[in-house]
Amino acid sequence: MEKIEICLASNNAHKIVELQKMLGDTFLIITMKDIGCEDDIEEYGTTFEENSRIKADYIHNLYGVNVIADDSGLEVEALDNRPGVYSARYAGEPTNHQANIEKLLLELDGIENREARFRTVITLILDDKHYAFEGHVSGKITKELRGDEGFGYDPVFVPDGFEKTFAEMPADLKNQMSHRANAINRLLEHLKTKK
Repeated sequence: MEKIEICLASNNAHKIVELQKMLGDTFLIITMKDIGCEDDIEEYGTTFEENSRIKADYIHNLYGVNVIADDSGLEVEALDNRPGVYSARYAGEPTNHQANIEKLLLELDGIENREARFRTVITLILDDKHYAFEGHVSGKITKELRGDEGFGYDPVFVPDGFEKTFAEMPADLKNQMSHRANAINRLLEHLKTKK
């Protein structure tokens, strides 16, 4: 399969590295900066699906390139699936991972139910056609931060079947099971059918 050049609609350096590793040789990832876009795309949707599509459409409509965009977040059962689409800015603007985690742990203080899941929706615009792929990984929220790897809520999330948080795992292991990996695998399976 020849490489498909595609723009990742994100300025998140961690996400760019993570996605490039997962996508391997299928895509040649170019960044928003590579196409001359330094805009901060406003995510005004109320669902992951809407926000993912908003970002992809923004880049595609302005620059006419193939695009991959995702919106993802943490859904905590005891908090009625908060922080959800507001995961990145849960503690307010500007985005602060540490403050977000502190707010989350404070809200869960004294609550036994720690069930949660990371969920993502990826929008792919390829040859002017839209596709959406969803992925999730279930687990539990710890009572304290553990580990130095990853980003976001990784230090307080233990996936089902494991004892370590995402932040305590090597990136390769996390990338095999993460919500983003699940969605990317569906995307790659879709591309194989288009060969």
